[in-house]
Amino acid sequence: MTPRIGSTVVVGAGTMGAQIAALLAGAGVRVRLFDVTADVALGGLDRVAKLKPAPFYTPAHLSRIRVGGLDQDGALESAVADAEWVLEAIVEQLEPKRALFERIDAALSDRTRYVTTNTSGLSIGALADGRPSAFRRRFFGTHFFNPPRYTRLLELIPLADTDPSAVQALSDFASVHLGKGTVVARDTPAFIANRLGVHGLMVALRLAQELGLGPDEVDELTGPLIGRPKSATFRTLDLVGIDVAAAVADHCHADLVDDPERETFVVAPVMRALLEKGALGEKTGAGFYRKDGGEILALDLTSGDYRPRRTIASSAVSLARNETDLAKRLRMLIGADDIAGEFLRRALASNLGYAARIGPEIADGVADVDAAMRLGFGWELGPFQIIAALGDAAAQLLPETELPPRLYDNGSAWRFDTGTLAAVTRPAGSIDLARLRTPALPSNSAASVIELESNILGLELHGKLNILGLDTISMIEKAVALAGERHDGLVIGTASPDFSAGANLALMLIEAEEGEWDELDRVVRRFQGATQAIRHSPVPVVVAPRGRTLGGGAELVLAAARAQPLAETYIGLVELGVGLIPAGGGSTAMARRVAERLPAGARDDLFPLYSHVFMAIATATVATSAWEAREYLFLSEADAITANPDRQWTDAARTARALADGGYRPPGDVRFPVLGRRGIAAAESLSYNQLVGRHISEHDRRLVLELATVMSGGDVAEGTLVSEQHLLDLEREAFLRMLGEKLTRDRIRHTLKTGKPLRN
Repeated sequence: MTPRIGSTVVVGAGTMGAQIAALLAGAGVRVRLFDVTADVALGGLDRVAKLKPAPFYTPAHLSRIRVGGLDQDGALESAVADAEWVLEAIVEQLEPKRALFERIDAALSDRTRYVTTNTSGLSIGALADGRPSAFRRRFFGTHFFNPPRYTRLLELIPLADTDPSAVQALSDFASVHLGKGTVVARDTPAFIANRLGVHGLMVALRLAQELGLGPDEVDELTGPLIGRPKSATFRTLDLVGIDVAAAVADHCHADLVDDPERETFVVAPVMRALLEKGALGEKTGAGFYRKDGGEILALDLTSGDYRPRRTIASSAVSLARNETDLAKRLRMLIGADDIAGEFLRRALASNLGYAARIGPEIADGVADVDAAMRLGFGWELGPFQIIAALGDAAAQLLPETELPPRLYDNGSAWRFDTGTLAAVTRPAGSIDLARLRTPALPSNSAASVIELESNILGLELHGKLNILGLDTISMIEKAVALAGERHDGLVIGTASPDFSAGANLALMLIEAEEGEWDELDRVVRRFQGATQAIRHSPVPVVVAPRGRTLGGGAELVLAAARAQPLAETYIGLVELGVGLIPAGGGSTAMARRVAERLPAGARDDLFPLYSHVFMAIATATVATSAWEAREYLFLSEADAITANPDRQWTDAARTARALADGGYRPPGDVRFPVLGRRGIAAAESLSYNQLVGRHISEHDRRLVLELATVMSGGDVAEGTLVSEQHLLDLEREAFLRMLGEKLTRDRIRHTLKTGKPLRN
């Protein structure tokens, strides 16, 4: 049984404490948030509620948090006695934390299962000194990475006498309800990820100065090029906060007295200078980068002045960008005879060598170290996975480093504590999709049909950004047909960060400019046919969106019997942003969803909800979470939300199984009421006022009226019952009509070139 937590106490309403409270509230937990006074706690909550990106999935989750003050007699003690989890997140200093735990300890009841500290590196043992065994059994570290909602790593740091079942239970809760990947770390300074991550950042800064490289050039080398996030090195320092990174480095330098690389953690003078000026990165508007008007400038590490950004001159980098395999790309780069090669050779040798040397000190095995760096810092491969992937090249890079005889082998990984290989346990509920692919089932470059558990079929999208073209449509058609013939359900999903960025705009633009209107009409009809096949499939089709789910990707979701979205799903019908309207069934589905919200025979007015949904599409609004997507009707209340991406496929397959077992029946041919001429007239009035006020262009107004005509059912009376096919025909005709406009094609061309919308 998956552990559930109904009530928590979070003490400390600073940036981390209040954001952790927001995350817990999003998981349905009742939270009491304390600080010195209730006003201070409320102020902290208000501050984080205004952060971007938002710590809350939806502002409605604020209602699950109550604030309190440590100065209120008995308030903390009463809340602690009623809480299942008490989490401390106050100032990062030993003595204030110890004093707080003494107060918490006195108030604990049998109801409290976990008492944890959110620290980025203080000794868990020192924090628990003097506490009785009853406290120590349920006490351990829970190091959330910032920002807690978006960063998946949660390091758990138990004491020797912490109850292992408590650690496992909280790990399970965090996995299922908070979406975390948990790693057990040893009680050493900065634990796993910050120890290695800050070491790597300090090394990169030192090498940049030695080799005369700037933050922009180093970030070009240490981002996606080597399997790291776009924020790379210096952008990461700005995002994390230069003060935060310096504090971790100072802490490591002070406590790692026996570490041979202790001096690596000495904060460089250029960082100290930024701290003294208050240039702490993103939160102060300047750090290693500074925005000046519309231009982002980079810090000159020698002069301390800001200058325009530049790119590194390296033919090896240019060649490596064309290599899709990370291991091959790394071998190319470290073998390059230029400044890029020198920087990466020295940086990787330092990073990988340090991980190999301190691995046995900070973790039980290589898999834990690698998971911490993937989940906490967004690396594609952890340090030991990189060493394994480099093979002989790693031995040349690390000639004096002692490595285990084997790091990974057939699902097993080296454990430092036993000196043997041991099976790596996959996260509960996770599926290795690659192993499910088989030549016996249809597959192409865009997608593969796979067999899931319990006679449920799967369709895995695996193209670049899962752009929807005829190859994807073909696989949807085959998967739906195959599921209907031999299976009890179908799941459509992906293992990529983004479900789908929408239709192939580049191909449509080419076809339109060549006048291939019959072909374009055929493609739109075929995509509509695919979404209708999903909707009317004899077995339930569950679509599992995640990340960006835009345009045609959203239309696949709207066609499904159920969606199984990740919490972090950013869904929207964004076609108006490029001068088009949704024509893969999206306009039709949204009009139908508005009508379905009214009970049969009810006399309630469709208009208020219609207006809300219409404006979301007209303004190309993208929901910022699965919960917000429900508010726009992109998702329904019946669509269960998965927090952890590792579990999404399993959850979706179980949803399909449950629908099938419940006697699923497809919806059939439905007729529903539309607003007709009233909806069109309202759009005419609204858009005219916006045009006169110069908020929109003539072309924008044309698009709004086309969308209103489709969603209102055309020139019919209010309340007229229409078929889905009637609206599908209207949306297809409007789509092609707008694609025929030069202004629309200019918008598409501009978006493809710049990634930004054009208002013309």
